[in-house]
Order: sequence, then C-alpha cells, then structure tokens
Amino acid sequence: MDTQSLARQLRVKRSEMMIAELEAVALRLFERRGFAEVTVEDIASEARISARTFYRYLPTKEDVLQLRIDRRTEALRVALSARPAEEPPLHSLRIAIEQVVSTEDTELLGRWIAVIAASPTLLRSVVGGIHLKSHQMMAEFFGSRLALPSNALVPRVLAASAGGVIQAAQTYWFLNGGDLATTISESLEILEQGVGTSGGRPRRHDEPGGPVPRRVDRTSQY
Repeated sequence: MDTQSLARQLRVKRSEMMIAELEAVALRLFERRGFAEVTVEDIASEARISARTFYRYLPTKEDVLQLRIDRRTEALRVALSARPAEEPPLHSLRIAIEQVVSTEDTELLGRWIAVIAASPTLLRSVVGGIHLKSHQMMAEFFGSRLALPSNALVPRVLAASAGGVIQAAQTYWFLNGGDLATTISESLEILEQGVGTSGGRPRRHDEPGGPVPRRVDRTSQY
C-alpha cells in the first residue's frame, strides 16, 4: 500500500470518527435541552472543537439527523448486494436489514427517535431523507431483482411498504423495548408472507391465477 493511499485512509477514518462524535454529542444535547434550543456553537463546545471545525464536517445541525439515514442506507445497500440472486427479494431484504440493524448503536437510535418525536418540525426533513435515500435504494434493489425500472410501480410500492414496516417496527421497539433487529425481522416476515415468495410481482389479470377485472358501470358514477 503506497503512502498516499494510507494517508487518505487515515483521513477518512479520522473524519468518520469526528462525525460519529459530533452525532453522539448533538443527539445527547438535543434530547436533554430540545432541538430548537441547541446551537452549533453548543455542540462544538461540548465536543471541544470550534464551530468552524463543526462546519467542516456538517453544513447545519439538522444534518446530524441525516447521518443515521445515510449510514443505514449504505450499509443496507452493501448487505443486499451480498444476498444470492435467486433468493426472493423480500426475504433478502429481511435478512440484510436484520444484519445491519444488529450492528447499530440502539442507544443512539433511541435518542434519534426521541428527538424527532419531540420536534414535529423535523419530520418533513427526516421523512424526506428516508424517502430520497433509503426508499430509493430499496426500489433500485427490487427493480434489479424483478427486471423492472426502479421507478416502476411494483418496486416503488415494495420499497414504500418495506420502509413503512421498518419504521413501524422501530416505533414499536422504541415504545415497548426488546431486540430491535428481531422486531424488524419479524415485522418484515409478515410482509413477506403476505406478498408471498414470488418476489412481490402481482399477477396480471390475463395470467393464470390473476385477478378478475372488475366491471365498472360508469353510468352509476354520475
């Protein structure tokens, strides 16, 4: 390994460690004092750095709440890429997300959820981040497995459904405790069994076993 490559890896590692520290400090302050009452200067002071250094790593304090979404999305992308191609996609997702969540710091996740729950104004940016990052990544995965564009209806519906199940499972865990990875896995298993193991592609009405088209009496609509 050449010297420049090693130096670059060390810089990346230091950056990751600093971002993780800033996230932990910020979430602790947000939970204790409320998101609106905490400034970048407060976070920097608690982390024993300057505000200028904080801005080298994060544009705003709101971006702290996007770190978890980014981290899980990337980890899940890697885990899904390692699943066998012949495996039903919903089953692959269930196994992959269980692997990813089992390595997460659930104490920090609990703080993250608590901060968002206590600050309704954050919901739009957080939910938007989940849809643009996590749901988009899952739609791309489902699309690749089903030989469909990621923006086709089926991959989008499956991604949104799986994402909703994951969020519901996290909320249940936050309120009731238990093992988060197991809770999410069991919740996704409900979706998997409901859709079936065919990969989630619904049969068309002209396929064997497909739904019978509903005849509409349009005159009754007026």
